[in-house]
Amino acid sequence: MTKQVTQQNPLFRKLTKWIWRIFLGGIGLLTLMFLLAGWGVFGKLPTFEELENPKSLLATEIISSDGKTIGTYAIENRTPIGYKDLPQNLIDALIATEDVRFYEHSGIDFYGTARAVAKLGRDGGASTITQQLAKLLFTVKPSGNFIKRIVLQKTKEWVIATRLERQYTKEEIIAMYLNKQGFLFRAVGIRSASRIYFGKEPKDLNIQEAAVFVAMLKNPRQFNPQREISKAKSLQRRNVVLMQLQKNGKISMKEKDSLQKLPIELNFTPEDTSFGMATYFREYLRGFLKDWVQDNPKPDGTPFDIYRDGLKIHVTLDSRMQQYAEEAMREHMSNLQRVFYKSQEKNKTAPFYDLDKNQIASNIKSAMKRSNRWKRMKKAGKSEKDIIASFDKKTDMRIFSWKGEIDTIMTPKDSILYYKHFMHTGVLSTDPQSGHVKAWVGGINHKHFQYDHVKQGARQVGSTFKPFVYATAINQLGLSPCHQLNNTPYTIPKGKYGLPEDWTPDNSDLKYGGTKTIKNALANSTNVISAQLIDMTTPKNVVRLAKNLGITSDIIEAPAIALGSVDLTLYEMVGAYNAFSNKGMYVEPTMVLRIEDKNGTVLTNFNPKTKEVLSEEAAYTVINLLEGVTKGGSGVHLRTAYKKFPDSISSGYPYKFTNAIAGKTGTTQNQSDGWFMGLVPNLTTGVWVGAEDRAAHFPDLGRGQGATMAMPIWALYMKKCYADKTLNISDKPFDKPSNLKIELDCGKYKNPENGENGGDEDADNGVVEF
Repeated sequence: MTKQVTQQNPLFRKLTKWIWRIFLGGIGLLTLMFLLAGWGVFGKLPTFEELENPKSLLATEIISSDGKTIGTYAIENRTPIGYKDLPQNLIDALIATEDVRFYEHSGIDFYGTARAVAKLGRDGGASTITQQLAKLLFTVKPSGNFIKRIVLQKTKEWVIATRLERQYTKEEIIAMYLNKQGFLFRAVGIRSASRIYFGKEPKDLNIQEAAVFVAMLKNPRQFNPQREISKAKSLQRRNVVLMQLQKNGKISMKEKDSLQKLPIELNFTPEDTSFGMATYFREYLRGFLKDWVQDNPKPDGTPFDIYRDGLKIHVTLDSRMQQYAEEAMREHMSNLQRVFYKSQEKNKTAPFYDLDKNQIASNIKSAMKRSNRWKRMKKAGKSEKDIIASFDKKTDMRIFSWKGEIDTIMTPKDSILYYKHFMHTGVLSTDPQSGHVKAWVGGINHKHFQYDHVKQGARQVGSTFKPFVYATAINQLGLSPCHQLNNTPYTIPKGKYGLPEDWTPDNSDLKYGGTKTIKNALANSTNVISAQLIDMTTPKNVVRLAKNLGITSDIIEAPAIALGSVDLTLYEMVGAYNAFSNKGMYVEPTMVLRIEDKNGTVLTNFNPKTKEVLSEEAAYTVINLLEGVTKGGSGVHLRTAYKKFPDSISSGYPYKFTNAIAGKTGTTQNQSDGWFMGLVPNLTTGVWVGAEDRAAHFPDLGRGQGATMAMPIWALYMKKCYADKTLNISDKPFDKPSNLKIELDCGKYKNPENGENGGDEDADNGVVEF
């Protein structure tokens, strides 16, 4: 009876037909949309070639000699990674949270889509990992109303997703997806994000760290663990990911409960020019690479792009030594700054000396003209009067301090004077045999002070130039360290070497009388002995040696260079000193080992230039002289334990070095520059310290000399290097030539002076605070 009624009911038959029409029509419409999308009607789709090689902006990666990524150059800071280098806990968390049927579908999860439609998205969307990758890689948002945009967007995603699934394995899709994701703070891709947020490679991520990144996939800004406003949401979302891991059997309930109680602990290390490790070196390297790409085009003739092409720059820097150098710099310079501030309390023109008000005003105005504010306003067409007036208007700004950045309100002119108080430094450490630069610290903070005191800053070198004079005398005349000269005033007459008047230098301590060995004279920077030596060898020959040692700056051929009246860079000085411990062989400092393309193909290998400058015997004799500096001269405190005194620049650091150290301190007029050059057999390290303006300096020699301003950085750095046994920094004696003919044992001479080997154990070095 029911069957008969149903068959005779025209309404039911009509309804059934419409249901089938709608169903089949929907399938047909869906099929048509797929076909139209595939034909490109809704917009261009990627070709198979593009699917095979999706365009990505790949960061150029700077890789240290010990295999660590120390920085990148990028528009998108992306350094790709393969599936094999992804931790399983990250893969598990991704699939459990984003696409539980990932291994079952072919790009589209129809079950998930039906669920999302039925529940109007209340339980989440239905985009698979493959669809999300398609959206990241290729899909350009369609125009039109909201419904149209959504329909067309999803259709294109589905088409591309199915193509991706045919073209790639599931593992490749996961790797591509995680390499393409953005995580804010210039972290594009999981590898960059792992370094920036946790300071480690992805393979080292633990479960809860992996869960943090999967949590961020939903919305990197809303669930970001670094942003103060989103920290709570980040923790909450991470715990949702951990719950999904437990729900899918990847961790136990006990593990889930335990992990959810843990806070998110970041090791946040931004990768920007002004942040992270080796900031000054990375900025120098950027300029180096810009020159390199001009001379080394791609096979098609176009230049490489260091921001897009994923180059791998293998550099000589050792990440461990770079870290130790930066730590030593911060430890000493923060303390030095505290003492400098205290020294200026009674200085009415602080931080300047010997300048009147007009000269100070001129100094500040020059700084104003060099500022970005001045250049920006000048470009905008502002008058000089308006520009100057703007420097007297208070404004919000963030300024540098050793205790952290300070948000404050002050005038730009006052900020210039504030920054004039800071002491600056440069530190460069190289392997003398290979020329490889191991550590490069160009200043105290690249964000606020971008001038590089390693390669850019040429400053007066003081007594650190004297070894070039002594080396010339030893190489040219065969002098022994035990050779004695009179410690009496010495005059080079007017007219000689083009002198406009007689030249008679003073000893810094104004002490004269008797004779001194040249070893003792160098150890204590005796000026009258240096004057005699340059007269014996001529300034021309000293300059010739300096040039052969790699110094490229102009040097006037005048006797005064014997006292260091020449401006040179730290880079030049360290390169030149390398030859002394490298048996007279100059090796040009090298920063780059090789450059590879994104596939690891070597594009260029770099080898340093070398040349013999001194005989092995002369080089070793200079080393012997320089060892005297640390045994009985201005560097003797490297071998003692400092006692802490009030207002001391040192903090009572117990150096107590017992190994062979060759070194030379340098201090320029009015304590404007402090230097220390320190050598052990396989490491040469130079340190410079001073203020931006030479008129800003310590008021006394005790706190303002190289032994107190610069040498502690070297000592702290070397302590850290020696403590790291993996570095193999030598604590052995320097290699002695087998055919050495120059006598080094001054004890064999009659009347050896002031202690063994010509040292002056009782010399007053002016190091008053130790």
